[in-house]
Amino acid sequence: MVKIRSCTIALLLALTIALAAASLASAQSPVYTVDHEWAQIFINQDGTIDLTYNITVTVTSGTMHSFDVGQPNRDFTIGEAVDQYGNQLNKYKYTPDVASVDFATPLQAGDSIWFMVTTNVPGLFYNDSMNPSNLGMQFIPQWTPVQINDVRVQIVLPPGVGVDEVKTTENFYNGTSTVEGRLAVYWEKPFLQPNEQFPVGVSFPAKYMPDYSPPQPAGGSDLGLIVPVAVFVIIAAVLVVVVVGVTRKSAYTAPKVSMETLGVKRGLTAVEASYLLELKPTQIVTEILYSLLQKRAVWAEQTNPSLRLKVLPPYENKTGTDENPLRYYEIDFLHAIKVDGTLDEDKLARAIMFLRDTVEQKLEGYSRKDTVDYYRKIVAQAWSQVEKAGTVELASNAYDEQLLWLMLDPNQRARTETVFRDRTFVPNPLWFWWWYGYTTYHPHPTYTPNITAPAQSAKPPAIPGAEFANNIATAVEKTSNSIVVNIEKFANAIVPPPPKASHQPARKGSGCVCACAACACACACVSCACACAGGGGR
Repeated sequence: MVKIRSCTIALLLALTIALAAASLASAQSPVYTVDHEWAQIFINQDGTIDLTYNITVTVTSGTMHSFDVGQPNRDFTIGEAVDQYGNQLNKYKYTPDVASVDFATPLQAGDSIWFMVTTNVPGLFYNDSMNPSNLGMQFIPQWTPVQINDVRVQIVLPPGVGVDEVKTTENFYNGTSTVEGRLAVYWEKPFLQPNEQFPVGVSFPAKYMPDYSPPQPAGGSDLGLIVPVAVFVIIAAVLVVVVVGVTRKSAYTAPKVSMETLGVKRGLTAVEASYLLELKPTQIVTEILYSLLQKRAVWAEQTNPSLRLKVLPPYENKTGTDENPLRYYEIDFLHAIKVDGTLDEDKLARAIMFLRDTVEQKLEGYSRKDTVDYYRKIVAQAWSQVEKAGTVELASNAYDEQLLWLMLDPNQRARTETVFRDRTFVPNPLWFWWWYGYTTYHPHPTYTPNITAPAQSAKPPAIPGAEFANNIATAVEKTSNSIVVNIEKFANAIVPPPPKASHQPARKGSGCVCACAACACACACVSCACACAGGGGR
């Protein structure tokens, strides 16, 4: 009886201390949002991975001095940590399983920071019981008590792995590309709810890591325990994690996207092709704006002295809808819209840099010249569809459908005047891209669309072809010239991508540690029981 009573008192005391500590920490902790979280993993032939996190956080209240990035196990070694301004950041192990990054300057309410941290982590690959002769890894990007927006994961496989040899988990899988001549697989999710886990997995033949011997699944915990009550708590927690891990085990499925080794890279969007066809950065931003106008995701409330945009429902959460999902560059654009409707030029610059890097990765292994020629033909085909339309309505609809491709033509104004020289243009109430230009740049607009219920708007009047062509060209040109306030600052912010961190950080240790509520998880795929690590802003 005495022992039970003592254990109970000890447990109550431990809980009281924990709650008091949590309350104190909560009172002192900053409130923040995670605006994007991108993880890139290079699989090394020695069985380690180089894990790079690219994260943007915004402080909404309080002061944030550092950010803790949870790691797959405690044997990781930290490489480079750098922020958007090129500052080399202080980094260290805050706990056995967390890489902490100190910011160059503490963030106050309203401040944002974009930083990258690279670590080297060993011992994450296990035999894939579902695919004999394969090694596999499951990775769960960091999750936090707050929503994480714009989550992207790319895993670069060992040299030599072919697209027909790799297997991946299917949820939110977005296909393959090449990085430094190696096959890469990619997942993208608009957001993670607080504490939501997003597991992705990859499996490939073990022959591509010939010198790596996978460890056996751990049979217990190596944590040193002091208080007997803690033993029961940890055992219960591990049992829960093991049960959840077994019941949620992801099966691997063969990738559905094939890859050519040479020739034309097909499948780029008009916005991605705009970079390939060497449009200026401000023109690319304008192209993204029009793609959002097409989806009726934004509306311009002001153009002078600067552009002010309003994000419309149901896009206010910046994730899109089932009918109209948002592309990664559209999500980046929406995140660049500040509370007052103006555009954050640093975030726009980052959006352009990520678009550039994404397209360059997609082009690796393909002929750039042939690909450029291919997309110039796509633009020509778009014009052909408009020109061959038999009626005014068909021509107008074709112009609407092909708009983003037509904008890639430097002679868009002249071609539009030619096509509609002898016909009128019949706009649709749903064509936000047209009403944006008409209402903001036309000297005497005679029609105002109902942006709250465009489907119920009255049919607008037809417009003479020459006036239509002039309005479109004027809207595109003026937007491109004024979409950022400081063009020089915007241009200077678009810098070449930083060199990849060396693989020097570490080549030792092994283990398997998964994540709790605020850290990264890369537990062995198939059969590894996981323990916990923590992370987040401080």
